[in-house]
Amino acid sequence: MLEPIAHIGRDPGTGGYLRDAWSNADLELREWFAGEAARRGLDLREDRNGNLWAWWGAPAPDRPGVVTGSHLDSVRQGGAYDGPLGVVSAFAAVDALRRRGVEPSVPVGIACFTDEEGARFGVPCMGSRLLTGVLAPERALGLTDDEGDTLADVLGKAGRDPYALGRDDETLAAVGTFVELHVEQGRGLVTEGRPVGVASAIWPHGRWRFDFRGRADHAGTTRLADRDDPMLPFARMVLSAREQAERLGVVATVGKVRVTPGNANAVPGLVSAWLDARGPGEDGVRELVAALAPAASDVREESWTPEVGFDAALRDRLARVAGGGDGPAPILPTGAGHDAGILAAAGVPSAMVFVRNPTGVSHAPDEHAERADCEAGVAALANVLEDLCR
Repeated sequence: MLEPIAHIGRDPGTGGYLRDAWSNADLELREWFAGEAARRGLDLREDRNGNLWAWWGAPAPDRPGVVTGSHLDSVRQGGAYDGPLGVVSAFAAVDALRRRGVEPSVPVGIACFTDEEGARFGVPCMGSRLLTGVLAPERALGLTDDEGDTLADVLGKAGRDPYALGRDDETLAAVGTFVELHVEQGRGLVTEGRPVGVASAIWPHGRWRFDFRGRADHAGTTRLADRDDPMLPFARMVLSAREQAERLGVVATVGKVRVTPGNANAVPGLVSAWLDARGPGEDGVRELVAALAPAASDVREESWTPEVGFDAALRDRLARVAGGGDGPAPILPTGAGHDAGILAAAGVPSAMVFVRNPTGVSHAPDEHAERADCEAGVAALANVLEDLCR
């Protein structure tokens, strides 16, 4: 099932993917999801925030379901597995259960969350944040992309009602348990020598916008002594972020920069930079941001997710079931954010299954998982679903 969508949004020059939320590529992927649901006779629903749900059996307030799935959007120039592997594996696991003749005692759902990566509007896990009420719809609708289009504009063009956004208690009540399969974004399973693992917790992480203001001027006629060049404090901040991260035992990344006016022959008037910071503890991440903030004219927190520990009993149950005949699956922490973490923080019993990534590379075209490991992931997920829905 990965093959029919391998071309959608792919950059032929790099091999990476451009699958922004609500882009043409994303809309095509949503159609593919609907087609896969229809082929299996699943009941397809789209909630008020654009998340898709394919149900095997109808959930009810007194009969919530076991749900699995992930997302189909990507970071820019991302890989083929982050998100789609979880969606494809969910369909494949349902197929496996049906081949076994399993008749689930509760509904089984497959979810496809909208805008998990936050590549277009800057807020990750937007679909699940809106669903759970963590993100206010008023704030979401005012977010703009690089072209200056607001989310409200984009949703309207996609035929959705922008003013329907918001916490969706009816949809949330249908989710009794959520299990997300994901390619590992690291090499923990390589070290363990196992194809499949289970997540213990998601590190606290956030995204901040740093603005450095100066004065635009001519690159050739303005003396160095007369310049107010915001590139200089920006450069010092980037170097300091690395030094502070090493000191505090966290990770910090500046992966997006916008220079205004952006002329090669002009001193810029404004440099905006986005800092991504994560770590095993909130204090270290907060201390890093506080240490960097004085260098900037303005700092704005765009998103923050505290540490999310997955339900311990569910986690251990998954480790036993997913491990197969080799003993319990390894339990690993992760520095990556996921929709499963947003649901867990909202009180939904949630867990994650990881599939081995031989290089550890993610959010890049070299992201990879071997076919045999993917199949082991599907088998583990099917076993987990069968166990949970009984």
